[in-house]
Amino acid sequence: MRQRNNYTEIEDFLADTSFQLWVRSKDDQQGWEEWTLENPKRAKLVEEARLWLLAMKVSDDNLSQTAIETALESTWMKIDNKEVVEKTTQRPVAKLWQNYWLRGVASVLLFGLLSSLIYNNYFISKNPIINYDELINENAEGLVEQTNNSNKPQIITLSDGSSVLLQPNSKLSYPKIFVGNERKVYLSGEGFFEISKNPKKPFFVFANEIVTKVVGTSFRIKAYANEQNIEVLVRTGIVKVRSNQLIRNSKDQEVALLPNQALRFVRQNLTFNKITDITQDESIAHTVSSNIEQLSFEFTDIPVSQIFKTIEQAYLVNIDFPREKLKDCHLTTSLSDQPLPEKLKIICKSIGNDSNYVMNGNQIIILSNGCN
Repeated sequence: MRQRNNYTEIEDFLADTSFQLWVRSKDDQQGWEEWTLENPKRAKLVEEARLWLLAMKVSDDNLSQTAIETALESTWMKIDNKEVVEKTTQRPVAKLWQNYWLRGVASVLLFGLLSSLIYNNYFISKNPIINYDELINENAEGLVEQTNNSNKPQIITLSDGSSVLLQPNSKLSYPKIFVGNERKVYLSGEGFFEISKNPKKPFFVFANEIVTKVVGTSFRIKAYANEQNIEVLVRTGIVKVRSNQLIRNSKDQEVALLPNQALRFVRQNLTFNKITDITQDESIAHTVSSNIEQLSFEFTDIPVSQIFKTIEQAYLVNIDFPREKLKDCHLTTSLSDQPLPEKLKIICKSIGNDSNYVMNGNQIIILSNGCN
């Protein structure tokens, strides 16, 4: 510890492992902070050494062009000023910039900054993020937009019987009625989709840079504009994912996903990472927390009241039904691969006696005179 009292150059601090530990991990076992505050002149030298050490490990991914240019200008001004001072005073001792090792470090830092500048101005500009608004503007037909500004998921029922559980801070655009031989919707944020089967009219979800194609299945897409990756997770059926054709320099690639498989689209380099075992991916496994992805919809001689309760938990809806009339009703049915409206239709048909339902947002009313 006494040795550091003799430090007069920045390289003295950079070579001290306890100083490195303090700066990089805040581990101050040697009392660097207290020692620094004892002397104002010492504090200035310590701060310069600290900035050099931090600069050696800084990530330049998020540096703006202005920050890069400012850093370059400041660095060269300091170098020029130092050379002028040394020539004027004709000091014979080796100073900071005359140290070849530190020259090398500075060169690497400047190269990294320039590389970041070139990457941001050239490569990023060639591969812009395709956002939700651009996709909507490309679509000629009139769309209905549903935005979830609440703090809980909202259920959306589409004209073909498909349903979407839209998460908070998300929005979905879709036509009032699907026409033609395709069904297209546009997502910003996160939604769990249950698609009504229709092989003649495939279903497409456009979510920023990716397009997901299905016929009849259930899956989740997480595509927030401000996040680094886009994720698709399949619960039932098969989906096919490809990059949006609006992306320049994207590869013509299509990835097929089976149940309990996922895909991560990395925006930085426009690559697909297929995940065949979601339990081995900590990020994906952590997000599989919604009830709709965990609950089973296979029922064997189960009271209809319990089935309604399961649906309420899965979709976060409220179901009002005549409890007294349906208290003795038990059903055996499979609802695993059905959108919410289809689930309700199957239940009402199984109950019989002209049973029906009315759905208004997250509120569902069951109309029935009892079981058959």
